[in-house]
Amino acid sequence: MPFTGLPNPLVTIQLQGVSVHTNHGVGEAEREVGQRMVFDVDLSLLECRAAETDDLDGTVDYSVVTEMLVEIATERSYLTLERLTAVIAERLLDQFGATMVRVRATKPEPPIAVVMEGASVELILRRQPDSAPE
Repeated sequence: MPFTGLPNPLVTIQLQGVSVHTNHGVGEAEREVGQRMVFDVDLSLLECRAAETDDLDGTVDYSVVTEMLVEIATERSYLTLERLTAVIAERLLDQFGATMVRVRATKPEPPIAVVMEGASVELILRRQPDSAPE
């Protein structure tokens, strides 16, 4: 059965509230003891055959994306959330052939003397038109 929606739909795979114990931050305690960090990730795909075929091989498996996210977030320590989100976005963009990746990293309890719901950095990385995956 042919796809009945718009031609070439843009599909976005979203991971929300992925909670991981990490060791990122400027403070020594943040890097040694660590803290919980929450990630939100969007991967936008120009081609997603699963929208038409319902075949898992025609999309990105979000469990694989989640595993990769956790691996990157825990494999080493970064001082800044800016660098951490950039590394995650670059690797996800390369691995899954997405056209756009958005990564938000939030420290729900940042080490400052003010009560807040969290401190976040969000980074968006877009694939250049001439660098489409092969």
